[in-house]
Amino acid sequence: MPTIHRFDHIGVTVSDLDTAVDFFVWLGLEVEGRTFVEGEFLDTVCGIPGARCEVVMLVPPGGGTKLELATFVRPEHVPGSPDAMANEIGLRNVCFQVDDLPGVVDALATKGYGLVGGIGEHEGTWRMAYVRGPEGIIVSLAEQIGQEG
Repeated sequence: MPTIHRFDHIGVTVSDLDTAVDFFVWLGLEVEGRTFVEGEFLDTVCGIPGARCEVVMLVPPGGGTKLELATFVRPEHVPGSPDAMANEIGLRNVCFQVDDLPGVVDALATKGYGLVGGIGEHEGTWRMAYVRGPEGIIVSLAEQIGQEG
């Protein structure tokens, strides 16, 4: 039986790589590297012969699970559903723990990124909100406000 060693990264394909990178760097992720990938490896892994993509790997402060943002140079990307809601099949959201959730939500609103719904509170321990980020990516922001127990 296979054994998972760790959660390495989440990959998201976008059309505007710079805007997506700027968004996640503003949230506090750090760029670990940026490169182009093409050739036999990419053709084999993604199953698209002749593919070429640009990839930016982002890491949270102190390390941990990475976020890979990629844009295809060739072939052109295929539009997704930028208005997808949480019940649509596929990637649901990318979640980050933050301090001062209302402050972060307000700051993102000034940048044009609005709430999908509202700020919810779970059993007095967590606040959470979904924000519609660049390319329609749902970014879940969570703030611990009390002790779990």
